[in-house]
Amino acid sequence: MTIRRVTDDLQLESIKKAKLAGSKLRVGPELEICGYGCLDHFLEDDTILHSWECLSEIIEHPDCQDILLDVGMPVKHKLLIRPKLSLANDGNYYEMRYFTPWKGVRVVEEHYLPRSITKIIGQKTAPIGDALISTLDSALGCETCEELFTPQAPHIAMGLDGCEIYTNSSGSHHELRKLNTRVELIVSATLKSGGIYLYANQQGCDGDRLYYDGCALIVANGKVLAQGSQFSLNDVEVITATIDLEEVRSYREHKSRAMQTRDQPKYERIEVEMSLSSEVDEVDLLLHPSPSRPVVYNTPEEEIAYGPACYLFDYLRRS
Repeated sequence: MTIRRVTDDLQLESIKKAKLAGSKLRVGPELEICGYGCLDHFLEDDTILHSWECLSEIIEHPDCQDILLDVGMPVKHKLLIRPKLSLANDGNYYEMRYFTPWKGVRVVEEHYLPRSITKIIGQKTAPIGDALISTLDSALGCETCEELFTPQAPHIAMGLDGCEIYTNSSGSHHELRKLNTRVELIVSATLKSGGIYLYANQQGCDGDRLYYDGCALIVANGKVLAQGSQFSLNDVEVITATIDLEEVRSYREHKSRAMQTRDQPKYERIEVEMSLSSEVDEVDLLLHPSPSRPVVYNTPEEEIAYGPACYLFDYLRRS
């Protein structure tokens, strides 16, 4: 098994596109460094080693500075490493064959970093666990794929503790009408208690029998602001949106919500000395929040036509 160096990879291109669009936060799909479909290679130490090597290249690369990056990779454990709380282990998923879910909500430990990372960033450990990241102007938390589908999804408790931005790195494969379910869950995650939801999904054939149907989403306060394609032959697709954080805070001004936040257990915060909003004091009259847009769905017949065709094309060029 081989993991491509990041300088030859598509991650770098997506980061460049995100920065070119003025983004301060970039979210990638689940296990994007090594790929979701490594199967039993997840049990090999080389997979983890090479993933750390790729991460070190991302940290050092000049095009990856001054932006907050959400990247996924396997980590062997006895800024924040956020492990998965709920593993997908039904249907086409068997994550428990390779991984162990994190031990609990709001549990945080210290993870000793490889020497290659320590040499670059100058720290020996990093927090690993269920925590929030606090920037100078907001707070963000992470969900991972399956966690969105669980009854007690993490975004509920995180939102009650002041989290304004949720990221979701996903590896969700194509099934007929499954996209409808994903969109409904993401919209409802922010409709009730407000917030910004950034959803990134794998797209294409990852080398096994599944096709991942992409459709990245940016949702704020129950409204879809940006949507990626469900079926595409493009290697990299980046969607962006401009959002006013004050709209989230205004949306949350409800007395009943305030009562629930008072009794909510607190998350550990990882402090980051950066701002996600514009650092320019002058008002830019040309800059305004992205408008909402209707969700685009393919018909069942279109899904049947596009899905297998895109899978076969991807499988052929990767063979």
